[in-house]
Amino acid sequence: MTSSVQRKRIRKSPDDRRAEIVEAAATVALTEGLECITLRRIAEQLDVRPGLISHYFPAVEDLVAEAFGSAATAELESLLPADPPDGSSLNHLARFFARATGPAYDDMSRLWLNARHLSRYRPVLRERVLGQESLWRGRLTGAVRAGVERGEFHTEDPDLTAIRILVVIDGLASHANTGLGNHPSAVIRLAAATAERELGLADGTLALATEPEPATAEPGSPTTEPGSGTEEQS
Repeated sequence: MTSSVQRKRIRKSPDDRRAEIVEAAATVALTEGLECITLRRIAEQLDVRPGLISHYFPAVEDLVAEAFGSAATAELESLLPADPPDGSSLNHLARFFARATGPAYDDMSRLWLNARHLSRYRPVLRERVLGQESLWRGRLTGAVRAGVERGEFHTEDPDLTAIRILVVIDGLASHANTGLGNHPSAVIRLAAATAERELGLADGTLALATEPEPATAEPGSPTTEPGSGTEEQS
């Protein structure tokens, strides 16, 4: 005798369904590129009908922008949280530079390159890229300003300092597709060295300030499993 157990069909709320779609699109963006985000591709990722995706995102350009924004925001919160966990601005930046190097974040560097290139032709994506850049500048400026107020950093213009640091970080990230393996170690830690110079710190201070906490997940990585075809597609 054989028997079958019917799996429970789950109707997700509109907010949950929309978040699931954006998360799936962010995963595709990180692993395949923003160009690969189509209504059909995301439907395949979630094992649902394409019509369900178009119900939430009639224009695929909006989904592309949301996917990039979701991944970039996750990166920001992972690399540079709003508040230092131990109240030390120095340790806060040391953790940031330690976490922002290495293969764990190469995919995000590639995604930024991808988004900036495509934003030349896609106005909706361009606005999202500009918005995420502004968030990064604001967050890093806040971290620098907090360090100045605590007496840990010394700079007359926290905003300009943050921009200079980010310019170097972006320059190094432009090598994400080819890697920095053949570069001298001084080049690899150029962003941290720039920050030390800008903040009035001795050479190597940010490398020695604290041991970084191990990353548990890559920025923008999914936190829940995609929906299955047995879920109600609505």
